[in-house]
Amino acid sequence: MGNGFTCMPGKDPGRGGNGTGRSKRVPGSWRKRGMSEEDEMLHRQALAIARQQLSQRFDGSISRRVDGSMSRRIGAGGGNGSVSSRRRDLPDSLKQPTIILENLETKKIVLIHGEGFGAWCWYKTMSMLEEAGLEPVALDLTGSGIDNTDINNITTLEEYSKPLLNYLNALGEGEKVIVVAHSCGGACLSFAMENFPGKISKAVFLTATMVKDGQRPFDVFTQELASADILLQESQFLLYGNGKEKPPTGLKFDKQQIKALYFNQTPTKDIALATVSMRPIPLAPIMETISLTPEKYGKVRRFYIQTLEDMMLSADVQEKLVRESPPHGIFKIKGGDHCPFFSKPQALNKILLEVAQIQ
Repeated sequence: MGNGFTCMPGKDPGRGGNGTGRSKRVPGSWRKRGMSEEDEMLHRQALAIARQQLSQRFDGSISRRVDGSMSRRIGAGGGNGSVSSRRRDLPDSLKQPTIILENLETKKIVLIHGEGFGAWCWYKTMSMLEEAGLEPVALDLTGSGIDNTDINNITTLEEYSKPLLNYLNALGEGEKVIVVAHSCGGACLSFAMENFPGKISKAVFLTATMVKDGQRPFDVFTQELASADILLQESQFLLYGNGKEKPPTGLKFDKQQIKALYFNQTPTKDIALATVSMRPIPLAPIMETISLTPEKYGKVRRFYIQTLEDMMLSADVQEKLVRESPPHGIFKIKGGDHCPFFSKPQALNKILLEVAQIQ
C-alpha cells in the first residue's frame, strides 16, 4: 500500500446468483455505523448521483473528464505466462471497441471489490459492460456493501470470500465466468482459483494483491514500509471488536486518509459516494497465509491491470508483483488512481472488453 491501506464494492439487486448480502435497508439504517446527519444526507445525495450516472452512456462531460488518459496493453500472453514487450495505446477519447459476442467463451463477468468497498463501486463499469452486451455481476463480499455480517466475526479468507465461492459453485456444468478483482479482492480471487479452477475462464487482477503461494495479502501492502508491525502498532487504525485484550479484528481509516490513498484522481462526486459508503476492513482474512498450487490456481489464465498514479499500491509494487509471478497479459492505465472504476472508467472498460475477447 504505498503509504497506507483499504478497499470495497456493492451489489446489483436481482443479480448475484447466491442471494448473499441482500438484506434490505430501512430508512436511517446507515446511521447504525455511527454516521452523522451530515454524512447521511451526503450519502443519499451521492447515491442519487450514482443512480443518475448509471443510466447515462458516459459521454459528454464524463468522457471529457477522462480525455487524454491512455491504457497500455503489454502482450496478450503466452501459455507459459511470459510477458511480451509489445505495446498498444488506447486513448480514452476513442469510441468503445465493438465486440463480437458469438466469439466469446463467456459473456459473464463477475466483479469483486476491494477492502472497505462493496458492489456499489462498480456502477460505471457495470453500465458500460451491459451496453457492450456482456453480463456483469457485482458481488458484496462478507461484511461488505449491504451484507450485514459483523466484520469482527470474519476470521478466515474463506468466510470473507463466501459470496464469490457460492456464486461459482452454483454455476452450471461446463459454465465459466471471467472474474475481475480489485485491491484486496485479489486474495479472494486467488482463493477461488484454487478451489474452482474449472469455473474461471480468466482472472483479472485490478491493481490487486496477486499473492504467491505461502504469502499473506497483507504483506503486499506493507512492502514499502519498514515493517508490517509498524502499521499494526498504529492503534488508531485498528478495531478491537472482541476487546482490547484480544487481537485486533479490523482496520479503519479516516476520510482524509481514504481520499489521499484511494482517490487522488477520482471525481468529487464519486469520492462523496465512497467516503460515506466504505466500511471497516476485516483484518483476519488479509493476515492469512494462502496456499496455491500449479495444478489448480496455475491453470487459470491471469491478467494484471496496473494504475500508474496509484498512491495505495504503488507502481513499483505492482511491477514487482507481475515480475515475480508473470501473468499472461499486463495492461496499464495512465492517470488512474487506486480506483480506476471511478477515475478512468472508459480506459478500464476497453481493457475488460479486450480481455473478454482473448482466446
